[in-house]
Amino acid sequence: MTGQTRIPATYMRGGTSKGVFFRLEDLPESARTPGTARDKLFQRVIGSPDPYAAQIDGMGGATSSTSKCVIISPSTQPDHDVDYLYGQVSIDTDFVDWSGNCGNLSTGAGAFAIHAGYVDANRAENGVCTVRIWQANIGKTIIAHVPVANGEVQETGDFELDGVTFPAAEIVLEFVDPADDGDEGGSMFPTGNLVDELDVPEEIVPGGKLKATMITAGIPTIFVNAADIGFTGTELRETINTNPDTLRRFEALRTIGAIKMGLIKSPEEAAKRQHTPKIAFVAPPTDYPSSSGKIVKGDDIDLLVRAMSMGKLHHAMMGTASVAIATAAAVPGTLVNQAAGGGERQSVRFGHPSGTLRVGAEARQVDGQWTVTKAIMSRSARILMEGHVRVPEGSF
Repeated sequence: MTGQTRIPATYMRGGTSKGVFFRLEDLPESARTPGTARDKLFQRVIGSPDPYAAQIDGMGGATSSTSKCVIISPSTQPDHDVDYLYGQVSIDTDFVDWSGNCGNLSTGAGAFAIHAGYVDANRAENGVCTVRIWQANIGKTIIAHVPVANGEVQETGDFELDGVTFPAAEIVLEFVDPADDGDEGGSMFPTGNLVDELDVPEEIVPGGKLKATMITAGIPTIFVNAADIGFTGTELRETINTNPDTLRRFEALRTIGAIKMGLIKSPEEAAKRQHTPKIAFVAPPTDYPSSSGKIVKGDDIDLLVRAMSMGKLHHAMMGTASVAIATAAAVPGTLVNQAAGGGERQSVRFGHPSGTLRVGAEARQVDGQWTVTKAIMSRSARILMEGHVRVPEGSF
């Protein structure tokens, strides 16, 4: 008989996601460096892989938004406060995806840096503590503006975020230079085109051709027109996630786009890279009922967006995909920009299954190449529980 290992941990909501947060120094020594031990530990904490897809024996919530772990540590980078490493734990298969960031939990990373004692809340100015975060998965800077009061993070407030039931304190995030320009400083559009025509199976798209905008800002994302794949852009989770054939089609399209973007070399690799790229479909604005029953008015938004995450339609919108949406909307000629009515813009308000979200982006063209200097959005974060997680000995 073996016992259980107790590991200090904090269970946090960040934006429309939640996950288990760890300080690097609190992890068992074998899990302090990347490798099998770390992956197995996180899987056991979350309750994966689970053939029942329920994660009953772990902290996960059986959705892509709740199957996450985070490691925070003092930063290894100059002029940064903390390093933030994010692991997307697959629910029913045996892997942890480290290929991208979680924009929602980036909010939690800023707040946790203060909670964990890495950043002194007393250095705040005008009630806001600025935390400079190094996103270690993708090598980018995120600046979190965290409200503080009485030397602690202020978590309660009146900021409302569609997809989150209760209001909380607003945290403003700045994603600095969020585009992945490649090792040689290429375009954030990896093919060099604002719109590509993909060759796809006719059983998926009649005619075998599909227009797509593929961008690497925030997170690698493939955008297609909802109408081109038989949707309206007003779909809710049940419409997509209860149809295995629809899910299969989206995964096939995501795989084709991933190869075109140079993220994978063969279709087989897509199964081990579910977190990136994302695939999303866009449409011009119209009225629709959100998942809470509230009617979203077309006049209040610029476009409709639905995005897939880990093989399922997301209940709201991923933070990193929101950066991709705002950036693509700011570049005239992309499918996202066209769905929003065209022209130049520095912000966009889009409708998602749970409601609406506004995101700003500053995109500009330099020497014929589009780049984005930063994207800004508001989120919130709150500690749900803190203490220790227990993991059976010998499971990692």
